[in-house]
Amino acid sequence: MSEQSTELRETVRQRYAAAAVQVTEGAAACCGPQPVEVDENFGSTLYAADERNALPAEAVAASLGCGNPTAVAELREGERVLDLGSGGGIDVLLSARRVGPTGKAYGLDMTEEMLALALANAEKAGATNVEFLKGTIEAIPLPANTIDVVISNCVINLSVDKPAVFAETFRVLRPGGRIGVSDVVADDTLTPGQRAERGDYVGCIAGALSFAEYREGLLAAGFTDIEITPTHPVADGMHSAVVRAAKPSGSVEESRSATTMSSCCSVSACCTSDEQADDVSTTVAAAKAASGCGCQG
Repeated sequence: MSEQSTELRETVRQRYAAAAVQVTEGAAACCGPQPVEVDENFGSTLYAADERNALPAEAVAASLGCGNPTAVAELREGERVLDLGSGGGIDVLLSARRVGPTGKAYGLDMTEEMLALALANAEKAGATNVEFLKGTIEAIPLPANTIDVVISNCVINLSVDKPAVFAETFRVLRPGGRIGVSDVVADDTLTPGQRAERGDYVGCIAGALSFAEYREGLLAAGFTDIEITPTHPVADGMHSAVVRAAKPSGSVEESRSATTMSSCCSVSACCTSDEQADDVSTTVAAAKAASGCGCQG
């Protein structure tokens, strides 16, 4: 990763860590948590009132997305869902309700503060079919072919390596699986420089792909049935959009060793009840600690 990319990722991490701290500190105050300050194009107002009212106030207050991916992903009972960049957990908790006790909702985030907030929100919600993972969306700590639906809410535009995000999303989806993503997308006529003029990177504007670039990235990763539908403007020539795509039912993964395909964080059956360390001389906990990632929940 280049020095500029590393700096951008750290800037994003700091911004969302600060948002989590703001919500956590607000929850301890007399009046409860207040929503993180964003304009009307982002945040919890994009969710229906009955959805907001059914969740912990802290989960709602930490919402910074540009849409409501759970409303468009058509989640079904028993499905396994992964939320990329899960933040305070609002979409994970909503997904958990939709897939029911026979399903499961995973949340992936790189920010310790957001993960801590999400875990607290899951406990307050009494959600037992959720699990939060620490990691980046460019290197998802889950085995291949294990997820039915991948969702994300205004996070992919923040990635410094979007082809890796698309490839990893394709990898973890089972054949026939699908994505339902809310993200910021730019008109094809806007250059990267013009996008940067309309907003900064951590504000979800400068790093946004164009409609054509988004489609090309998904196609390159192997996705089909791609639909990118704008929902509302967020800046001149920039839109919140719903992105849908599918992994073909007959997909064959690119050649990787069986060990790599079935493990993460040096642990086979990662994040399931059948976990075993790849190295029999160490424990699962030690393997995860050594690799710096693992399931939290």
